[in-house]
Amino acid sequence: MLLAYVTLEIRRTLRDTGFVIFGVGMPVMMYLLFTNLGVSGSEEDKAAALAAMIGMAAYGALGSALAAGTGVAEDKGHGWLRQLRITPMSPSQVVVGRCLSGSVTVLPAILAVLLAGRLVNGVDLRLWQWGAIAGLLWAGTAPFTLLGLGNGYRLTAQTTGVVNVACNLGLSVVGGLWFPTSLFPGWLRAVSRWTPSHRFGELGWSVTGGTAPHLGTVAVLAGWTAVFGAYATYAYRRSARTV
Repeated sequence: MLLAYVTLEIRRTLRDTGFVIFGVGMPVMMYLLFTNLGVSGSEEDKAAALAAMIGMAAYGALGSALAAGTGVAEDKGHGWLRQLRITPMSPSQVVVGRCLSGSVTVLPAILAVLLAGRLVNGVDLRLWQWGAIAGLLWAGTAPFTLLGLGNGYRLTAQTTGVVNVACNLGLSVVGGLWFPTSLFPGWLRAVSRWTPSHRFGELGWSVTGGTAPHLGTVAVLAGWTAVFGAYATYAYRRSARTV
């Protein structure tokens, strides 16, 4: 039953035209704008284009992951959550199922930005690096999917959309996905190191440097995944009182 539920949610999401346009097209457009305006083709510009490719791929994946929560909030209004509660699936299974479906739907955003980096900006990486970047960014979206789900189960559809957009922009900027953290003041740079979005970006940036992600990066992401997972499960249980 869990597999059938995950498959259903994936199909529903990928049929959404708005998701394809904004979840996939927007990160690609921003990446190309950031890396092709006022550049001279120097080595510094090439390095910046490479870092921006990772940042925008992470930004697109983060937004797509959070969008899973917006869909959940809309489902509450349609009565879909009431139907799920009469199935044999437990609250944890429902949350895990939605998280798995959300993790699959982030792949188009990641792959689209990486493809733009290779075909348009000529980013040159080894084959294993391309695969490792895509795989690590895909796996690293789990905490953001859970955060979006928690918001969706806890809030109304309209409020969830606003909160998820705020989370997306805030985490992306503070996490250094849009601008390098080297440009931040010292106190903000220190804060950024503990955000899940910065550690998420480090998964890809480490690969471009030819190294594996640092143990601290994995630990911070695992910690945020546990926190947001508990939040999502709690929010799903609480929603049973009103839905």
